[in-house]
Amino acid sequence: MTTHTNDTNSTRTTPAARTVLVTSATGKTGRRVAERLQARGATVRAGSRTGTVRFDWEDTGTWAPALEGADAAYVNYYPDLAAPGAVAAMEHFGRLAVAAGVRRMTLLSGRGEPEAVHAEEALRASGAELAVVRASFFAQNFNEGAMADGVAAGTLAFPAGDTAEPFIDADDLADVIVETLTRDGHAGLVHEVTGPRLLTFAEVAAEISRASGRPVAYVPMSEAEYAGLLVRFGLPEPEAQWLSGLFATLLDGHNATVTDGVKRVLGREPRDFTAFAAGAWNA
Repeated sequence: MTTHTNDTNSTRTTPAARTVLVTSATGKTGRRVAERLQARGATVRAGSRTGTVRFDWEDTGTWAPALEGADAAYVNYYPDLAAPGAVAAMEHFGRLAVAAGVRRMTLLSGRGEPEAVHAEEALRASGAELAVVRASFFAQNFNEGAMADGVAAGTLAFPAGDTAEPFIDADDLADVIVETLTRDGHAGLVHEVTGPRLLTFAEVAAEISRASGRPVAYVPMSEAEYAGLLVRFGLPEPEAQWLSGLFATLLDGHNATVTDGVKRVLGREPRDFTAFAAGAWNA
């Protein structure tokens, strides 16, 4: 689905005093969204497994207390909206959220994930004002989280073949999410957001090499090889196989297009991967 929204100059800004539950608040997008909401004057309930506001997607008993007092929520489901159990989780979370007085939600979804669409629909059925943001592969996956150590050691191993992807900067994504939470006019819309151009993983490795001054080589892997790598890093085998299969599906070429979602929501172009790499490895 392409992105459709009103011109941001014509939408009305919602009062800054909004109280927002940010789920997965210590993750790549959650902490960025929380920081931006606070900068706009919102009261943020930063939900995480170990924080002051305890929120754990695997512990439904933490959901209602975290939602108490919130009138909006950023919903970032772990491990992924395409994962088994996500639809039931969204149905349950949506009911609790509306009962707690939450009237606006923004859901982070995966671009080109058919299974994730069912979870989107389950949360939409809650009756809250829901905006869905479907994002491409994060640029920050290469310097934050599980892939960062390998890249730092000079190897980018992934089951992507020579498929190109329009990597999005997580800062741009966070800006889009905050806009949908703090401005009217996004309820019922699906925004597909990507970076401004397509790059293969080999081209990503070359960009990182130039920015860091250290050689980084892309090592293509099969789905099975990558699952084995994840198991060696400590992931349970069923989860490793599921995650590897998800990556292989997402990077089969069907997502190799660029959208104008960031510009439609924010009125500006998204940051290019070259600029991201320069800031991440040459700061």
